[in-house]
Amino acid sequence: MQRFLTTLLFILTFSVQSAFAQQEDAAWVQIEAHSSLAATNQEIIKYANVLEDVNGFALGGGWYGIALGPYTRADAETVLRGYRSQGLIPRDSYIAFTSSFRSQFWPIGANLLDVRVNPVDSVGEQTSEITQNSVNEPVAEITQVTPADETPREARASEARLTRDEKRDLQTWLQWAGFYNAAIDGSFGRGTRASMSAWQAANNYETTGVLTTAQRIELKAQYDAVLEGLGLQTVTNTTVGIEMLIPTDVVALGTTEYPFATYNPTADVDAQVILISQAGDQTTLFGLYDIMQTLEMVPLDGPRERRNRSFTLVGEDATRISHTEVSLQDGEIKGFTLVWPAGDEERRRRLLSEMRSSFTRIDGVMDPSIGEDAAQDLALLSGLEIRKPQRTRSGFFINASGAVVTTADAVGNCRSITLEEQYEAELIGVNEQLGVALLKPQTALAPIAVASFRSGEARLNSEVAVAGYSFGGLLGAPTVTFGTLADVRGLQGEEELTRLALAPLPGDAGGPVFDTGGSVLGMLLPQAGGTDRQLPADVSFAADGAAILELLGAEGISASSAETNGVMAPEDLTAHAGDMTVLVSCW
Repeated sequence: MQRFLTTLLFILTFSVQSAFAQQEDAAWVQIEAHSSLAATNQEIIKYANVLEDVNGFALGGGWYGIALGPYTRADAETVLRGYRSQGLIPRDSYIAFTSSFRSQFWPIGANLLDVRVNPVDSVGEQTSEITQNSVNEPVAEITQVTPADETPREARASEARLTRDEKRDLQTWLQWAGFYNAAIDGSFGRGTRASMSAWQAANNYETTGVLTTAQRIELKAQYDAVLEGLGLQTVTNTTVGIEMLIPTDVVALGTTEYPFATYNPTADVDAQVILISQAGDQTTLFGLYDIMQTLEMVPLDGPRERRNRSFTLVGEDATRISHTEVSLQDGEIKGFTLVWPAGDEERRRRLLSEMRSSFTRIDGVMDPSIGEDAAQDLALLSGLEIRKPQRTRSGFFINASGAVVTTADAVGNCRSITLEEQYEAELIGVNEQLGVALLKPQTALAPIAVASFRSGEARLNSEVAVAGYSFGGLLGAPTVTFGTLADVRGLQGEEELTRLALAPLPGDAGGPVFDTGGSVLGMLLPQAGGTDRQLPADVSFAADGAAILELLGAEGISASSAETNGVMAPEDLTAHAGDMTVLVSCW
């Protein structure tokens, strides 16, 4: 069989006696035996299309065998292990010796039964230099060839030494190059051989179906070319206790604030790498999972999975793709995020693969005190920007399962809708003409209070109050704005509207309008826009409660109504309003 490769070049000159002294009987890898010569010939042809060194021998007693060789004993064992692990030969193949064979019938005219082999060269590597019928002549030169000079036999020898992971890598490279589309399993069957031949043909090599060492190096270089210009280097960050490959030509370390070390873009590639490190347990891990999804760098769309001791987050939008992997081991939570521009998928996938495979935990986690002196900003979390919704409006609970009435303006063209920025909700009904929308939380909620609509009209010029998230949730609770009921109809006599004399903010739209006893008169509508007519600042409108009840009935949802009883103190009305008013966010 082929000699194992080395980059050394040397020459050994042997006398007839010393050459003969180093030779031993050949070893073979016997792979099949049949009682029919015709059946044996059919199988031999199949093996010869895939493997080198295929021979057919008569075994005696009417049996015929198929064997690979001749090899040294050491080489035969290597070939047996390699081909058997690849599934190229049967699992019950075994080592045989020349004495097991009677005569050779394939290849036609060949006779290798007198072959002897050199077991060891001068550097201790096993070789398979055939010296058939030449024991009376000196063996003049034995040259260790460079990879570029490998023969098919030598290429098979170097291939047989590949580990299973290295064989998977080779299949991955061929798949990337567009020549292989089967499983990445580390088994070199006909599909892999065909892909190797196709790659060789495309790169002007002889199509042997076995890549030489030099060809494997060239294929790997082609595979790695996409990473050129990224400056991929191993970075050891002892502050976070992580070592991994980072594209240092496009990102550099910026802020380090517990629990993140952020590498920001330095070139025309809008990329980010974030190393994550903190001590904690499963509860901490799950909390981090929730927190990460509030960050601007993790777009809303994309698969995400939380397991008992790890999680993966993928966020995608029109401009970028964010990939986060975090795991918990021995009380330490560590991971990383790669943010990469959309439209550069091949380079992103390759870079992510390199980063993932190189990720190594080293001693220590980030100190919680790191970053304490950084400038404080409510829009940032440990130096990373918190995601903001497209818009926020107000709403209010109308039944015990958490259904919410809000303004239609709040929920138009939203990828997702949340209540209190944490509960997902779905739109189940909308009246565009009235400007009212109905939401249902995806998980049933249990509000402290629900709206009780006033039955009957309120008195003109009576006091009213609007509860809403005037500042988009910044205060964490709704505010209450007081005013008066200016009219029970709109400016053009619309019976489904009431006119209010108060000056709300845009975030108040969708909030409940109360009378002095805490009953709901209606829902505040957004200020009219898009016209040349500018109304006074204290002129606002509300969807009438009776019209809202009609919409709820059409959707099969019941809500309570009652006569107003007494007058609530302002502080009591504020508390009552806070229990039923909800922040509605459009993302």
